[in-house]
Amino acid sequence: MAKTNFQVLLCGDARIKAVDAHSVQTFSRHTHEQFGIGLVTRGAQKSFSCRGMVEATAGDLITVNPNEVHDGAPLGDAGRSWKMLYLEPGLAAELLRDGCDDPAAGGATAPGALEFQAPVLRDAALAAAFVRAYDAATSTLPGARLAAEQHLLDLLAQSLLRHRHAKAGAVASTSAAQSMMLDDPLTDWSLAELAQACGMSRFQLVRSFARNTGFTPHAYLLHRRILLARQLIASGTPLAEAAAASGFADQSHMTRVFVRKYGIAPGAFAISFKT
Repeated sequence: MAKTNFQVLLCGDARIKAVDAHSVQTFSRHTHEQFGIGLVTRGAQKSFSCRGMVEATAGDLITVNPNEVHDGAPLGDAGRSWKMLYLEPGLAAELLRDGCDDPAAGGATAPGALEFQAPVLRDAALAAAFVRAYDAATSTLPGARLAAEQHLLDLLAQSLLRHRHAKAGAVASTSAAQSMMLDDPLTDWSLAELAQACGMSRFQLVRSFARNTGFTPHAYLLHRRILLARQLIASGTPLAEAAAASGFADQSHMTRVFVRKYGIAPGAFAISFKT
């Protein structure tokens, strides 16, 4: 089997993206803007998650919440294979609302109020439900979109997504620095500028920033830039222009970061948005 093979599959609903992948690659910390749920089909991996380091083997479901920092590394030289569905937060909220037994409670469901409770799930019935949802989402047969919605609703309604609870024990806020880089990711910010905005020393900023976000300040800025590049590429911007507009030295620099984080080249990513 090839060392790395990524296929981004079109789905009948534009709010769903499907990936079929095999890789021996170690992915650096990154986030997705969608809910992600997948199935490890071969091999095993370890990854950083909101619950610390976790391991997943063939047959396990893996999940990630929107903007949740995570990475991934294979366990063993053979790498691992997996299938993944990425759902826009609004779609996930709709499905959970429709799958709720209490219409009043379901109607109050908002995308930001939901989260997957566990990064790894070992449950054969849920794994089978995922396969049905994945197959329907990627099918080109008539009526496949209806089947996909039905199977996704069934999957998510089985207590996979729950209402988010406030996390205790927050460290000193670095929201001011995060906002600066979020609002203007192209600026060459200095550590002193970011620390001053938060009212702390540079050492305190680096320590608190990593605990709050899972990133160092530099890694966070680079991540904001690659997210901007993804948005531009998805909208049809040529790769060289996307690299320049998102603050990378050149297209090669953007490509290296893109592949390290997402395991797919920007060009292949762009193709997945063409019909």
